[in-house]
Amino acid sequence: MKRNLLTIIILALLIVNLVLTGIVMFSTVSVNKKTVALVTDIASVLELETGESAIASEEAEVVSVPISDTEVYDIADSMTIALKKGEDELDHFALVEVSFSLNVKDKDYKEYQPMLATKESLIKSEIITVIGSYTKEEVMASTAELEEEILIKIQEMFGSKFVYDVAFRNINCQ
Repeated sequence: MKRNLLTIIILALLIVNLVLTGIVMFSTVSVNKKTVALVTDIASVLELETGESAIASEEAEVVSVPISDTEVYDIADSMTIALKKGEDELDHFALVEVSFSLNVKDKDYKEYQPMLATKESLIKSEIITVIGSYTKEEVMASTAELEEEILIKIQEMFGSKFVYDVAFRNINCQ
C-alpha cells in the first residue's frame, strides 16, 4: 500500500513539474522575442546616428576585387599625428600605420603605382590632415569612417580609383 501511494505522489509531482516547466518556457519565449526586437530597434537607431553606413554608400563605391588582383602598398613609416583637442582640452596623439589595397587590373595601375613611393610625402600629408581633424574619442570610435575619408582623399589626389581600400595596420591613441 505504501509503495502504491509513493508511486502516485511521484507521478503527481512529475505532472506538476511538467506543467510548471511548460508555463516557464512559454513565458520566457515571449519575453525573449520582445527583448530581441528591442535590441534590434536600438541597433538600427545607433547605426542611423553614427551615419557610417550612409557615408560608405554615398561617397565610396563598393569595389569587389579578387585577392589575386590585389597588391598591398604599405607606407613604411609609422606616423605620429596630433589630434584635435576634445572635451578634456588635453593634447592627444595617434600613432598610425597605413596600408593601401591596389587593383592591379585597373587601367591606371601601371601609370600610378610607381608614383606611390615618390608621392608618399603628399599621401602622408593627406592622412595627417584627415586624422588630425578628429578627437581621440572620435578616432577610437570610428576607424572605418577614417579609412573611408582617407580613401576618398587619395582617390581624388590621383584622379583614379586604382586604390580601392585603406586599412590601418596599427592605430594607437594617447
